[in-house]
Amino acid sequence: MAGSSELYSPVLSDALVILGAAGIVIPVFSRFRITPVIGFILVGVLVGPFGLGRHVFDYPWLAHITITDPGGLEVFAEFGIILLLFSIGLELSFGRLWEMRRLVFGLGSLELIVIGGSLTFILSAIGQNFTGALALGLALALSSTALVLKITNTTTPVGRAALSMLLFEDIALVPIIFLLGALAPHAQADGMGNLINTLIWGTVVIVALLVFGRYLLPPLFTQAARTKSPELFLAASLLVVILASLATAAAGLSPIVGALVAGLLIAETEYHSEVEEITEPFKGLALGVFLITIGMSIDLQVIWENLGSILVATVGVILLKAVVTGLLLRMMGARRGTSTETGILMSSPSETTLIVLTAAGSAQLIQPGTAMFWQIVTAIGLTVTPLLSLFGRMMARRVDAGEPLHQPPEHTGEPHTVIVGFGRVGRLVADMLAKHNKPYIAIDSDTDLVSQGKRLGYTVSFGDAGRGDALMRLGADQANAVILTMDEPVTAQRMVRKLRQQFPDLPVLVRARDPEHAAQLYRAGATHAVPETLESSLQLSEAVLIETGVAMGPVIASIHEKRDEFRESIMEQGGLSEKPALKSSSLEDSLHA
Repeated sequence: MAGSSELYSPVLSDALVILGAAGIVIPVFSRFRITPVIGFILVGVLVGPFGLGRHVFDYPWLAHITITDPGGLEVFAEFGIILLLFSIGLELSFGRLWEMRRLVFGLGSLELIVIGGSLTFILSAIGQNFTGALALGLALALSSTALVLKITNTTTPVGRAALSMLLFEDIALVPIIFLLGALAPHAQADGMGNLINTLIWGTVVIVALLVFGRYLLPPLFTQAARTKSPELFLAASLLVVILASLATAAAGLSPIVGALVAGLLIAETEYHSEVEEITEPFKGLALGVFLITIGMSIDLQVIWENLGSILVATVGVILLKAVVTGLLLRMMGARRGTSTETGILMSSPSETTLIVLTAAGSAQLIQPGTAMFWQIVTAIGLTVTPLLSLFGRMMARRVDAGEPLHQPPEHTGEPHTVIVGFGRVGRLVADMLAKHNKPYIAIDSDTDLVSQGKRLGYTVSFGDAGRGDALMRLGADQANAVILTMDEPVTAQRMVRKLRQQFPDLPVLVRARDPEHAAQLYRAGATHAVPETLESSLQLSEAVLIETGVAMGPVIASIHEKRDEFRESIMEQGGLSEKPALKSSSLEDSLHA
C-alpha cells in the first residue's frame, strides 16, 4: 500500500487528472463545435477542492481523480498566459503594433479609466470606502486576455479592438499594483519612488531586449533550423520566451510583457510560422490548466448561499462594461455591430482581476470576505465569457440587420450573379466575376466579413439570405445564377430547396464538402454541386504519383477513372439522370488540348 501511494504521488495524480481532462474535454466539445474553454472550467469545478475534492476524506479513492494541490498548478497557469502573449506577439509585428498605437493608448486608456471610474463611483455610493472602491473598480475594469484572444480573431475589427484594449490593460497592470501598494494604510513613503524606479528599469530591459534580440535571434534560429531537429527548435523557442519573461519580471514588470516582446522579435524573422506551430500544443495545454484553476476557485455552496447578490453583481459589472466599451467604440467611429459585439465580448472580468484583488487584499484596502465575493463574481464572469461571445455575435447581427442592403446596380438587360457567403470561396468567385466584367452582388451574415469586403471595394451587403425576402431584394428574380459558398451543409441544403421552390429555372451552384454532400444538394435541387475535398484530393494524388515516378499516361487514366467513380456515385445518390460534370485536372486539360 505504501508503494502504491509512492507511485501515485500528488504531483503525478494531478498531472494525470489534467491530461485526462484534456483528452476528454477537447474532442467532446470540438465534436459539438463548442469552445473547450467551458469544458475546462467545468472540470475545475468538478475536481477542485469545492467539488469532489471536499469528499476525499470520506472517499479516499477520489484523490486519484481530483486536484490535491491547487496551488501547485498556478505556475503552469501563468506559463499558459505567457505563451498566449508570446503567440500574440508572433501574430503581430512592430509595423502593425505601431499602426494600432491610437487604439492601444487611446481606446485602451479611455476604456480602463471610464469603466474603472464608473465602478469606483458606484461602489463608493453603496458603502465601500473610497480606496477599496478604487481597487475594486480598477480590478473589475480589466478583461480576460486569455479567453478573449482565444475566442476572437485578431485580424477582424472586433479582434483588433479587443486586442488594443487588452494590450493597454496588460501594460497598466504594474502601475495599478504599485498604486494599490501606495494607497495601503501601512504604505512606505517611497512607494512612488519604487514605481518610477521600476518603470525606468523596465524601459531599459525592454530596449535591451529589442536591440539584442534583433541581432541574436536570427542566427540562433538559423542554427536550430540547420540541425533539422524539432526538439532543438522547440527548446530555442521556449528559451527565448522564458528569458524575456524573467528579464521583465526581474525589472518589476509583468512577465507577459517580456513574452509579448519575444513574440514581436521572432515575428520579424522568417521562422515565426514554424515557432508558432511548434509551441501551439504547449500553449493550449497550459491554458487548459489555467482554466481548470479558475474552475477550482468556484465554490457552488457559497454561490448558492449568496445567489442573489452574486447574480446582481455579475450582471451589473457585465452590463456596465458592455455599454461603456460599446459607446467608446462608437465615439471612435466603429460600426454599430462591431461596437456591440466587442462591448459584450470585453464585458466579463479577467484573470488579472484576481491578481489585483489579491494585491488589494494584501494592502488591506478590502476585507477578505469582500475579496472572496468578487473573486467568485470574476470566476463566474470568466466561465460565461464564451457564451457572451456567442451572444455578442447574435446581437451584432441584429443591430446590423437594420442597415439597408445594397441593391444591385441598374442593369441594361444584363443579369447579375448573387453570391451567398463571402468567405474565402465567395471572395474568389467575386474576383473571377469582376475580372470578366460580370456584375454580381454578395451577401453575408458575418459583419466582419462584410466590413472587410466593403473596405476592399467589393459589392457585398449584410443580411441573412435565408430570412424573409432578402434574396428578392438582392434581385434574385433577375439573376443569371445564385452561388452558395457557405461552409454549413444543412443551411446550404435548406437554401437550395427554398431557391428551387421560388425560382424553378434559376441556376443554383453550390459549394459541397464532399461527394456525399454533393449528392444531397442535387436531391435538394442544385444545378451544380462542387465537392471541394474531391478535386483537392485527386490533384494531390496526381502530384504524388508523378513525383514517385509513375508515367503520366497511367496517372491520367487512374485519376480519370477515380473521378468517374465519384461521378457515378453522386449520380446514384443524388437521383440524377446522368453523371454530373466535374472539373478535369491540369494534366487532362493539357492532354485534351
